[in-house]
Amino acid sequence: MENHAKELADEYRRLGGTRLAAADDNLSSTRRWENEPSEAASFWEQNIRPLGDKERRDVESFLPSVNAR
Repeated sequence: MENHAKELADEYRRLGGTRLAAADDNLSSTRRWENEPSEAASFWEQNIRPLGDKERRDVESFLPSVNAR
C-alpha cells in the first residue's frame, strides 16, 4: 500500500493539490490553506477521501507537512 499511497499523493500534488499533512498527538489529518485547482479537489474526493483511515493516513504521510511551512 505504501507505493500506492505515494503514487496517490504524488498525483494529487501534480494536479496542484494544496493540502498539507498535520500530525498532533499521533493523529493525522490534512489542512487546506489555499484554494486548489478543481482537478486536484476532484482527485482527492474520488481517490483519497473514500480510503479507509489507515490508507488515507498513509497517503497523508507523503504530503508536505504543515510544520515545514
